[in-house]
Amino acid sequence: MPDEKGSLAEHMIEEHGISQRQAYKAVSLPRSSGRYKRKPQADEPVIDALNKVIEQRPSIGFWQSFKRLRRKGFVWNHKRVYRVYTGLQLSIRRRSKKRLPARAKQALYQPEQINQVWSIDFMNDTLWDGRKFRLLNIIDDYNREVLAIEADTSLPTTRVIRTLEYLKEFRGLPDMIRVDNGPEFISHKLDLWCRDNKITLVFIQPGKPMQNGYVERCNGNIRKELLNVYVFTSLSEVRQKAEEWMQDYNYERPHKALGYVPPKSYNPYPIKLKNLNEFLYF
Repeated sequence: MPDEKGSLAEHMIEEHGISQRQAYKAVSLPRSSGRYKRKPQADEPVIDALNKVIEQRPSIGFWQSFKRLRRKGFVWNHKRVYRVYTGLQLSIRRRSKKRLPARAKQALYQPEQINQVWSIDFMNDTLWDGRKFRLLNIIDDYNREVLAIEADTSLPTTRVIRTLEYLKEFRGLPDMIRVDNGPEFISHKLDLWCRDNKITLVFIQPGKPMQNGYVERCNGNIRKELLNVYVFTSLSEVRQKAEEWMQDYNYERPHKALGYVPPKSYNPYPIKLKNLNEFLYF
């Protein structure tokens, strides 16, 4: 609005020859505001910092960009960063979602410490030559940490167990694993392995993916920030980019649910494990 009034005042001065005082008074604009000229070079550090963030992560929005700048030590006001952000036309155009009536929600158990509940799910995509591949994603529900992203053309139950055995070596195993009703998860092999390792295997209701909401949210980020950003020509490229994304997600990406800190920076407070049987009613 001040810019519009200033332009109108300048037009009145040039076209009608009235004084600056009269022009600004006519448009109800203080002369101090009308005379103010922003120095272009004042925003150059903000522009450079924003461009570096967006160049590395082109799919993130304003608040993710702003929080990343804050974590790097920049103390610019969010209004200033937003003005520069919009001036550079970095805003992401998002598809509008169809409004649906409210649905009854199943209770989603919220863990109170790490290694209490893990969630596992699969994703599908294709390489440049049309070959299909799958991703096996494993996260810790407590701090949203991505524990593994396995990529291959086929990921049977034995591959799921092998990945869990790998995680067991350096992280240990959870008390509960939440999965959907895919053929890899309802296999007798996985059930037997969970029994041997004293893990409760919990299945969500068919057609209720948000009962596994933590990993579904993570899947959405992987789709938006990894699979939709790159064109992969080989599985090795998928694995390399998945590893880079996972490192950024765990160590750098601010997470709103964790108070805008990455999963690895989230300070867990150990709490005595509660009896989980009362929560097993999916």
